[in-house]
Amino acid sequence: METQQKTTQLRGFAATIGRICEAFYGNRRRLATGAAALLAIMVGYHVVFGKNGLTAYQNKRHDLRDLQTQGQQLEQENERLRSHVERLTNNPDAIEHEAREALHYARPGEVIYTLPSDQKAAK
Repeated sequence: METQQKTTQLRGFAATIGRICEAFYGNRRRLATGAAALLAIMVGYHVVFGKNGLTAYQNKRHDLRDLQTQGQQLEQENERLRSHVERLTNNPDAIEHEAREALHYARPGEVIYTLPSDQKAAK
């Protein structure tokens, strides 16, 4: 009796596994489609938000534009300073003008009036 009961249980277990396998086998296309969709979603997320994704790429492009603008401004400033140095080296009138502006030098008989700056007047 026990053997018969065990055999019945095994047949029931085998039948259950057979139904599960049948259900899996019958739905394998649906499961494969779901797995492929999940994989596509994961890859898409990585492409957009990953370490080297689109958001990182846009941030790097923005940083590049900022650095290019800053480089152009520095080039213009360098060119302005080069021309100023060139004028000071070759033009005595420029040297005199610079000395009069920066050091408040005056020619004999001239009087220099210094007005308060706008910052002091605003207080």
